[in-house]
Amino acid sequence: MPTFQSIFSPSDSRQRQENFEAYWEFSQRHSGQILEAQKDLTTKRDLLAGFQREAVRSRKPLADPEKFYRNYVKMRDDPRSLDRKTLLLTCIYKFARHEWVGISGAWDAIPSMAEAKKTTERISRYHLCEEFCHVRLFHEMFRTFHLDKVEWVPLGPWMQKVYRIFPKVPESLMSPPAFVSELMGMTFYLELDRLFDDVFADEPEARDRLRALLHEIMVDELAHIGQRRNFIGAVGIRAARRMVRPMITAFFKDIPEAKYLLDIPRMVREGLEFDYSVMRPELIERSWVPSYCRTEPEIASPRLAGA
Repeated sequence: MPTFQSIFSPSDSRQRQENFEAYWEFSQRHSGQILEAQKDLTTKRDLLAGFQREAVRSRKPLADPEKFYRNYVKMRDDPRSLDRKTLLLTCIYKFARHEWVGISGAWDAIPSMAEAKKTTERISRYHLCEEFCHVRLFHEMFRTFHLDKVEWVPLGPWMQKVYRIFPKVPESLMSPPAFVSELMGMTFYLELDRLFDDVFADEPEARDRLRALLHEIMVDELAHIGQRRNFIGAVGIRAARRMVRPMITAFFKDIPEAKYLLDIPRMVREGLEFDYSVMRPELIERSWVPSYCRTEPEIASPRLAGA
């Protein structure tokens, strides 16, 4: 069993170039062929179809489903008036909605596969397809609790503009916050993994289905953390580390449910101290880790594809 070093471990340009190629090979094996017109991937499409074919639905409805629908896009009631199941599901939606808006804004701003000339450009397009697949998995989480009327609603015009502009920022400036956003996502997923046992204790089948859907997302996001880390050199990684606390704090301050559900100080610590050893071994085995984050680095692919 390998042991791991901090995600903030130093790396040189040769290592990062080799790891881009290794990551690209892993991604295609893991997620399948790209279906660009559908913003989908063949293996992910089949995975979702399997979940839907063997659908799991909660045995008991939410205490008041209309409270979910009234508050899932924008919190209109006092969050303390919502039961914990509803509160957690509205929190998940608000996080996933930001993901959906961000990837939708980036989709038109980066080269298509036909236009991509470098490995990094192909990775970026493929990465977005994986993220669209995650939104479909989040949607299946809501359907698990009979919430079949969920819609993916755009954010306000200002935030939509921010998400459209962000992918056009020069790579050296964009990479540190993009990396931290991936790291922030993983701290949120770790919190969800812990919360499921408590909040859905009386719904073991639905809880296990939520966890299975979440773990499919986490396997990809583990690899995305390493992939985004791979864009950053020594100066950028120091800047990224300084961004962890303010980015996590500011992002979740904007989600009203967060302070009633999430341990934000713990999330910040887990972001600052992140190495892959905090993850379940079965998720690590299915994912990808940069060679410079292993104490015994794997041999990356010798083939370089213009990363």
